Amino acid sequence: MRILFHCVYFPPEVGGLESHVYYLCRGLAERGHDVEVVTSRSQEGLAPHEVRSGIQVWRTWLPARNAIGWVTHALASVPRTRELARRADVIHAQAFQSVLPCQVARGRRRIPLVTTLHTSHFLKLATKGWARPGLARLIRMADHNFAASKEIAEVAMGLSKGVNVEALANGVDTSFFKPTGGHQREGTAKGRDRAGPERRADGETLRLVAPRRLFHKNGVEYLIRAMPDILARIPAELVLIGDGPEGPRLRALAAELGVSQHIEFLGSRPHAEMPGLLSACHLAVFPSLMEATSVGALEAMACQLPVAASDVGGLPEIVDETVGTLFPSADPSALAEAVVRLVREGNLREKGQRARERVVERWSNNRLVDRHLQVYERLLAGAPVDAT
Repeated sequence: MRILFHCVYFPPEVGGLESHVYYLCRGLAERGHDVEVVTSRSQEGLAPHEVRSGIQVWRTWLPARNAIGWVTHALASVPRTRELARRADVIHAQAFQSVLPCQVARGRRRIPLVTTLHTSHFLKLATKGWARPGLARLIRMADHNFAASKEIAEVAMGLSKGVNVEALANGVDTSFFKPTGGHQREGTAKGRDRAGPERRADGETLRLVAPRRLFHKNGVEYLIRAMPDILARIPAELVLIGDGPEGPRLRALAAELGVSQHIEFLGSRPHAEMPGLLSACHLAVFPSLMEATSVGALEAMACQLPVAASDVGGLPEIVDETVGTLFPSADPSALAEAVVRLVREGNLREKGQRARERVVERWSNNRLVDRHLQVYERLLAGAPVDAT
């Protein structure tokens, strides 16, 4: 099968959407399908064409990382997308920004068009009256719609009567994201040697990790504001993995609260380092204000970490008291209470083990690839797609 994807961002960009598309494409390529991706030249030095893990990647112009830039990229990508669509069996638009160029590219040919709706950008736009008719039209263009969470699926179906949107959580490569055991966390905690979470003893410093880009919607501010309360009750340190425009303000906030010495801002780290960095900690925290199904949370769980997360978006679909806990968003006191309670219960290791088991059972990348192939094959056969 020849499958063409369109996505604004793709690795080496880092993020949930990028990870989802990459692992899905790689999984399809590993099963012998021809996979091509039209994406953007979002970083300097990226080649217009490359082969990455068996995936043909084509990059077109992106003038800016904002709405105007996305629209311009969508228009600029049409010629390449149209050229590749001539030999495609299925076209898949990853996020609403990619639907229109895919629709234009397939023209009058009845190539099945599949859409996956991601991210808080879609949810925010769906609340604006002027945007709702346009989003509804984009959803109706597709022969099948996926959504990265139940919340996104419900919002999308509310835009257009009679349109079905299938909620399908993102997947994780559980052969890559797995516990690494004892690990020296290079560049963190001032270079001290650290054991894996299974070796934590009572009284040892709790190592929290938040693999979050430093954007407002990810709520990192509230985790930092919770640190004085956490530190007043248990020994702890926090590792922040990710960068973004809020970095300077968050560093200043940590200094203002007097917790800078307990927080390490690692910035963005190579993908290959993530399993080791996660495994070197005891508890992952996701203080999001908005969220689809968090790839970062699933990756942490696959590395056998329990997760404390905001009760928003798709996070309650993957996190409960058996693998961690939920807390109200934008509430530092509730966040601190949730973290301290988890630690004092004394079963972080058991929750982490169950977290990995759950990811392997429900959210592995193999499961994601299986479902996509089922949908593609049904559409190519002209048959209705069975509900899951």
